[in-house]
Amino acid sequence: MTFKINIGTKEGKTFKLESDSETLIGKSIGDKISGKDVSSILEGFEFEITGASDKSGFPALDNIEGFTRKKVLLSYGKAMHKRPKFEGKKKRSNPTPSGLRLRKTIHGKTISDKIVQVNLKLTKEGNKKINDAFAPKEETNSENSEEKKE
Repeated sequence: MTFKINIGTKEGKTFKLESDSETLIGKSIGDKISGKDVSSILEGFEFEITGASDKSGFPALDNIEGFTRKKVLLSYGKAMHKRPKFEGKKKRSNPTPSGLRLRKTIHGKTISDKIVQVNLKLTKEGNKKINDAFAPKEETNSENSEEKKE
């Protein structure tokens, strides 16, 4: 099972990574995990799981127990942003009326094999910066640098 992992930092940068790690299965949104569980290049880092989405694109909510899909009545916030499509294309004075609630399909907060994307928040850095961990590996061969100068 391959997970697409998005790592967010306090500065607002996002780093993307693909991982085959099975240690994420069974964890929940809000759990803290070590970087070693995600990838070997992130050893020493600590992350918090902030969200996920399954293979059909349904988001995982932290207040829904389990690892299945459920239909939940939602007000505005995560997973609910606008009016339903069946209201037509009539111009509305208020596109987001107060009190609007819709029943939406949501995935539970536990990560299972149906989850494709996992969102992480960096809580503790390791012995090096996260920018250095994701920086492209540069060759420090002096011969190559001399050839480029000529």
